Amino acid sequence: MVFEKLLKRGAADTPGYIVGLDIGTEYIKALIAHVKGDHIEIVGVGRAHQELADMHQGAIADIAGVVRNCETALAQAEEQAGLQAKKAVIGIAGELVKGVTNTIRYRRPQPDRPLDESEMEFIIEKVQDRAATKAQKQIALETGNDDVEVKLVNSALVSIHIDGYKVSNPIGFQGKDVAVQIYTAFAPMVHIGALERVADELALELVAVAAEPFAVSRSVLGTDANSNFTAILADVGGGTTDIAVVNDGGVEGTKMFGIGGRSFTNTIANEMNISYEDAEKLKVNIDDEKVKESVKKDVAAATDKTLEVWLAGVELALSEFDSVDHLPPRILLCGGGASLRQLVDALSDREWYKELPFTKRPSVQHIKPSDVIGIVDPSGKAAGHTYITAMGLLRVGYDTMIGTSDVDSLKEKLNRMLRI
Repeated sequence: MVFEKLLKRGAADTPGYIVGLDIGTEYIKALIAHVKGDHIEIVGVGRAHQELADMHQGAIADIAGVVRNCETALAQAEEQAGLQAKKAVIGIAGELVKGVTNTIRYRRPQPDRPLDESEMEFIIEKVQDRAATKAQKQIALETGNDDVEVKLVNSALVSIHIDGYKVSNPIGFQGKDVAVQIYTAFAPMVHIGALERVADELALELVAVAAEPFAVSRSVLGTDANSNFTAILADVGGGTTDIAVVNDGGVEGTKMFGIGGRSFTNTIANEMNISYEDAEKLKVNIDDEKVKESVKKDVAAATDKTLEVWLAGVELALSEFDSVDHLPPRILLCGGGASLRQLVDALSDREWYKELPFTKRPSVQHIKPSDVIGIVDPSGKAAGHTYITAMGLLRVGYDTMIGTSDVDSLKEKLNRMLRI
């Protein structure tokens, strides 16, 4: 039956439609969307639960298991949509996905000659080469493998300065010193290869692979090249927490660490000497009136142990954004792990932020589907903050396939050069 479905999907493609496939540690979410001009309409939603051994800290551990779960989620989305789409964008997460913003200062040999697009392409190439070398060294250090191969996943322009002045369109400007900031995300080839294999097994055409915190940032930024959106975005999944810092519409960088919803469940199971499944039920239903008060206290105590470690992970990840003078005083949450009330309360009320460059206590709230720019869901089935990453993947797919109608924006032209 599955084989027949795969044959059918491989044979048919509906133009103008795209699949966003969020392969999470706990759940797979599949969205099928129709690209209509400058907006995206979700027409199919599917979700499937992952087994414990299918993923490890955001990365695929069992390709066959993940393919089966993807098939289940896709079948649900296709049934709702009444069609199949072949083009897909898949998210990538895990601690070895490295997203940083690099600045390169380029001294022009002919400062009196106006800048043109070919010179900008040359500068961008230099930034990406430098970023690739840094990412390879960092991943090699963390894995102990000097021969590890890395591949560019996403790039986006952050800012351009000429002789110290910020410009939105450098074409035609004269000047000696050009400083270009570009966000780049790299991942080990082994991770990307696993995603490519999954797409192949599902007979999907892989349009793009996206670092998931980058996808989340794309969901709230939309196509406004002059956006002044500023916030810390945190996607708390089952296996990892992915953080992106966005400043004036530019992604300053992304960090990931291997603590997510499953870490809380494991601690509850160990502390209370119960099964993982029972611990998960208690975690999810902690506010249920039927749960005894003594049990609630035990769950709260176990949860608090992991919360301390998780908050330390958030603090450490944000401390690594040393290129920013001040961190945005607004934290926006998404992902299944962000459904844990104690996590939101701890982030809002505790003093974890004191040693970081915040100007005031940061406010904390969930990202709502209505906050996502240019994506609509008439059915309302992609409800809540758990579908935000999948929506962001649709946005990355839109960027890759369509680009933008704002042809006068050089920032978008350069971003199209950066897309792979």
